Amino acid sequence: MQMDHPDASFNAMQAAPYDTLETRSPQARAADFWSTLPRIVAHAKTHAPAWGKRLHHIDPDNLNSPEALAQLPVLRKAQLLQSQRDHLAQGGDVFGGHATVGWGMERPTGAAAALRVFCSPGPLYEPQGAAPDYWRMARALHAAGLRRGDLLHNSFSYHFTPAAAMLEAGALALGCTVFPAGIGQTEQQVLALHAMRTDAYCGTPSFLGILIDKTAAMGMALPQLRRALVSGEAVTPDLRARFAKAGIDVRQCYATADVGLIAYETDAQDGLVLDEHVWVDILDADDRAVADGEVGEVVVTVLNSAYPLLRFGTGDLSAIVPASRTQADPCGRTQLRLRGWLGRADQATKVRGLFVHPHQVQDIVKRHAQILRARLQVSQHAGEDQMTLQCECEQPSHALEQAIQSSARECTKLRAQVQWLKPATLPDDGKLIIDQRPSISG
Repeated sequence: MQMDHPDASFNAMQAAPYDTLETRSPQARAADFWSTLPRIVAHAKTHAPAWGKRLHHIDPDNLNSPEALAQLPVLRKAQLLQSQRDHLAQGGDVFGGHATVGWGMERPTGAAAALRVFCSPGPLYEPQGAAPDYWRMARALHAAGLRRGDLLHNSFSYHFTPAAAMLEAGALALGCTVFPAGIGQTEQQVLALHAMRTDAYCGTPSFLGILIDKTAAMGMALPQLRRALVSGEAVTPDLRARFAKAGIDVRQCYATADVGLIAYETDAQDGLVLDEHVWVDILDADDRAVADGEVGEVVVTVLNSAYPLLRFGTGDLSAIVPASRTQADPCGRTQLRLRGWLGRADQATKVRGLFVHPHQVQDIVKRHAQILRARLQVSQHAGEDQMTLQCECEQPSHALEQAIQSSARECTKLRAQVQWLKPATLPDDGKLIIDQRPSISG
């Protein structure tokens, strides 16, 4: 399927800024952030028990500079998960005392009502506050070229996790119409794309590739589909070229279920521009800030009164692009940029938009006594993520293979193939997940 590339008028429209926040001076941006953060922290201390305990010695008014913020310990996803488990075991709320919203008996005293609650693999629970465009995704969609009146084909999952809701909220804030496609049923999705003359796609890049292939196999064309915002997986150069050949102008964004939007790609295609409501630090293994250009863990502080994550360690590796090395943004955006996703600081990794953790591999092994040891291998073929559970076993069988595949699906919400290995084959290095996909630097 071959289509013309977007014309100059389309590119000019796409480059326009979302609002004046994107083009303000770095000094004005910093002043706004450090004047707002103390109010977020004060609210968190009052309405989120875990933050009240964690910040008991902190005067919110003193958190008014990067140096002051750096005094707070990093809160990592594993700690947040353990906090949620501990609170639940003690009859507390599912958010581990870190949210200022809830419902019924889960609602902290004086706290607001949550609009939705989600459950990501872990299980890790995330709230959605009542603010319009709660995850701030409209900015990324706008940078990808979506405008009022467009029809967005939303292929993120509408089941359990917030990915689809995140993009839908952003699209509605822009005045777009949303088709809630979710995943699977590729033939029906192609028919819907064709019948409705869909303008834009959002979802994982690998699923967009699947839809392109299915469209060609069905002998159909999608002449209106010219824009896409993808996330959850890295976009390889081969994938980008493949999308361009299909006439689809693709942009990436970096977001998490906890924080929402962190960074997004623009026409410059030179790294990912930071969102206007986050402060990002890049830290080394000892939680010390690294210089711009050096790789470290992405640690985010977000201005979100409903779920006020302060110094939240994402576990993702990236680097700030030095200002001297960035290309000028077509619309004059002045924010810092991340190089893109460069891997994980821990063994957890993201597959088809969902995190897979080492403890989930352990949970699979515990279900099957025949497995002596196991390791999850993540690879990529034709732009699509693939998982293979390598299992040491003395007496493998087809029935056991099917049972392990079923357990993997239940524990991770993802499909995995099983590879049988002889006992004592896997290296004794403690690694439960090996990610063999290429890391992409934006």
